[in-house]
Amino acid sequence: MRAPEFWSGGSGGLAPFLLSPVSALYAAATARRMARAGWQAPIPVICCGNATAGGAGKTTVALDIGRRLGNRGIGAHFLLRGYGGRLKGPARVDTAAHDSTAVGDEALLLAAERPTWVAANRAAGAQAAVAAGAQAIVMDDGLQNPTLEKDLSLLVIDGSYGFGNGRVIPSGPLREPVAAAASRCRAAVLIGEDETGALAALPPGLPVLRATLKPGPEAELLAGQPVFAFCGIANPRKFFTTLQEAGAFLAGRQAYADHYPFDEGDLRDLLAQADALRATPVTTRKDFVRIPPAFRNRVTVVTIRLEWEEPAAIEGLLDPLAARVPVPA
Repeated sequence: MRAPEFWSGGSGGLAPFLLSPVSALYAAATARRMARAGWQAPIPVICCGNATAGGAGKTTVALDIGRRLGNRGIGAHFLLRGYGGRLKGPARVDTAAHDSTAVGDEALLLAAERPTWVAANRAAGAQAAVAAGAQAIVMDDGLQNPTLEKDLSLLVIDGSYGFGNGRVIPSGPLREPVAAAASRCRAAVLIGEDETGALAALPPGLPVLRATLKPGPEAELLAGQPVFAFCGIANPRKFFTTLQEAGAFLAGRQAYADHYPFDEGDLRDLLAQADALRATPVTTRKDFVRIPPAFRNRVTVVTIRLEWEEPAAIEGLLDPLAARVPVPA
């Protein structure tokens, strides 16, 4: 579903005001839930979370951290709920047997890199990962899930969206007040420029790590070429802008709701529009896994990677956790 427009605007307006009593109840319920103690895993647990409903770049950050741990020789496993999938888990994702309707789109992206588990109960998922030999767990989302204790939590912020109108669900996009989310985090990760002044809402002293999204090498082949871009992600503008910055000519674009389940009718329509514009149909990796297989050979995927302003800062946060990983005998 699409987020209400008033979520992204200023804090004023009639709808947020009328919904504010429900928001207060929602925030209180979250605070009570987060007061519970969770299971303490015998291995490091890293959480890439955010304060808002919807995407902020958590999966991209999780992928980067998983690679950095892998570069250290640490066998990290990914853990997430599997939003949009029917499996409650704990279940290890099999890219050959599972599709996005079973485990969600993010799980398929993560599983292409390293072992990945979906579990509505994060503690149960972590226990399954430990039993399977995980040396560290990287959570994609789960900052507001108390069932599993975290050793390092990062508050991921989309610089172009920030914290929306700054209100709690349903008055706004926040899962909890920013201060509450930030209090459980070691650092914030700002992706892109702070276009909305989100950093001003963070508590003083919280370190901010800055990063930008960069297109993968396939984007170079699209430079100067007409493309028809489509996607169903939380912030479609980021994808469209990335293509333009890579030098592609955006002949057409189509945005869908986050996690939109593409069907054959959608693809026929999208490909017809691209053909009419004599443009290459282009989408994200996250969207590609939700496209019916019969149409995938007609669509070009542009990948995204994270580029840290100061890579040493994220490595410094990982150092003490890496030191806790037992060396195999």
